[in-house]
Amino acid sequence: MADYPSSTTLPTFTNLHAAPVPNDLDATYIASKWLFALSTAVTACDASNCAALFVEHSFWRDLLALTWDFRTFGGSTKIQRMLEDCLAVVQMTAMKMDEASATLQRPYPDIAWVSATFTFETKLGYGAGVFRLSPVEDGRFKAHTVFTNLNALKGHPEQIGKLRNPHHTDGYKWAEQRRREVEFIDNDPTVIIIGGAQSGLDVAARLKVLGVSTLIVEKEQRVGDIWRNRYDALCLQDPIWYQHMPYMPFPTSWPVHAPSTKLANWFESYVDALELNVWTSSLVSNAHQDPKTNIWSVSVTREGGSTRTLRVKHLVFAIGFGDCLPTMPEYPGADQFEGEILHSTRYKTARDYAGKKAIVVGACGSGKFTAMLMHFFGLDVTMYQRSSTLVLTITTDPLLEIADLVSFSFPLAFIADSFGKRQVLDCEKMDADLLDGLKSRGFKLNRGTYDAGAYLNAWGRRGGHYIDIGASQLIIDGKIKVKNGSQIERFTRTGLKFEDGSELTGDVIVFATWVQGDIRKAIGNICGEDVERACKPIWGYDEETEIKGVWRDLGVPNLWYMGGGLAPCRFYSRHLALQIKAIEEGIFYRKERYSAS
Repeated sequence: MADYPSSTTLPTFTNLHAAPVPNDLDATYIASKWLFALSTAVTACDASNCAALFVEHSFWRDLLALTWDFRTFGGSTKIQRMLEDCLAVVQMTAMKMDEASATLQRPYPDIAWVSATFTFETKLGYGAGVFRLSPVEDGRFKAHTVFTNLNALKGHPEQIGKLRNPHHTDGYKWAEQRRREVEFIDNDPTVIIIGGAQSGLDVAARLKVLGVSTLIVEKEQRVGDIWRNRYDALCLQDPIWYQHMPYMPFPTSWPVHAPSTKLANWFESYVDALELNVWTSSLVSNAHQDPKTNIWSVSVTREGGSTRTLRVKHLVFAIGFGDCLPTMPEYPGADQFEGEILHSTRYKTARDYAGKKAIVVGACGSGKFTAMLMHFFGLDVTMYQRSSTLVLTITTDPLLEIADLVSFSFPLAFIADSFGKRQVLDCEKMDADLLDGLKSRGFKLNRGTYDAGAYLNAWGRRGGHYIDIGASQLIIDGKIKVKNGSQIERFTRTGLKFEDGSELTGDVIVFATWVQGDIRKAIGNICGEDVERACKPIWGYDEETEIKGVWRDLGVPNLWYMGGGLAPCRFYSRHLALQIKAIEEGIFYRKERYSAS
């Protein structure tokens, strides 16, 4: 255990003064006994006895179920205060463990916990959760992490499965009905979503089955063009079984790393199959909110130039990074360079540069992928690495809905603690040959945000890592060259000059650097400066290591931001939709969000 960083907060046997756990432990008995004690205390609104069931350095993560917000409470004292404030209001009951889920897990030799999933009810909804129990002195078990997640609203179930519409409609009537629905001939939608990529489609699908009338406004000619129009060899880095969309999983015959064009075409199929309402080649020019009613007046310019103003209750921005601009660092001499300079967001295909010499600035996901594709088309490629990169490989199993619950139950604050640091060290051991090979070529490595891995990188930095799909071996083999150790000084006629006096030559320079800017600016361009100033920050971590501004209260009534990759969009789209549905049904208002810490 000397290889791991020391920690006084991890639930190790030493920190908890516990004896090692035997392999024949009855996990089901331990879990059910603890949940019964919690349920008894919760029903009695006895926050003190609830807190006594937790270790001191514990976490309770709640998504809407108790707090109507995304909150993580660290430490038994904060957990007790939250329960004192919430239990009588929320009326949490019917806590029931899935007995088949109780298992003894040993993430490390000095850590063991009993993990189980459970369901519960509140006054307004149905939820599911996960708890993990750590051994303490005298052979007892207490909670180290608890996760509570709102799944549905009472009286307002999703209209799927047995609840879907049983009535037969003939083909003509169906087609005419869909035409009127898509064009909103009879009424205005309740929700307008700006953007028709995965985030917009996912939340629209969630709202559809909750019976909330929704329109997606997409500026491109076709749904999926945001993926279709990028470089021709783009594919998803994460495996396909991690990327499923709500209600309609990808076919099991799909490739592990789906090509972007294939994904774009799937988006069109998704719209058609789920009967989502989309206006393509359309642009939201402005939106104004009535301060008394919170109703939005939204002007949409459609293909052909006609404009329609819609009055809607909710406005959802699903615009990715909005008006954030590609990061094109400015260096003197760009006008002297005789080749081509472009950002990776404008790069289309390596075929255009076959046989030439290329410099790729940037060494994370897009940089490595661009360099790899250029090599395949015969280019002489050098990658300039401005700063160190987290590199890891990934293997996983297909995810089911229960796996989403378990995966997102880990508080980011816990991962940011020494647990994430341990995971990084484990990955380094598994990938030792790969990482040693990269270091031998001078490639600089790091361990991610807080030295805690890629998960926190993705949320805090929106990047900064590379999940290897082949480029690393090309670097190791010398087929992609690496330059680092000195900052760029200027462009030259033939390439780049660095501060240490060295130079790189190339016919094309691709900046595979990230985007910069504030997403709130894009919101302000449509909704006005007052709304922009009122919006909370978007992305990054708050003091509880929850993500700022995304999927949750944005600081302006009935204004939302929906974003993220396919997996988080699948999971968190339900939470955004449930908040909108609850507001529409009059059972939730902003003032009811739990604000105490």
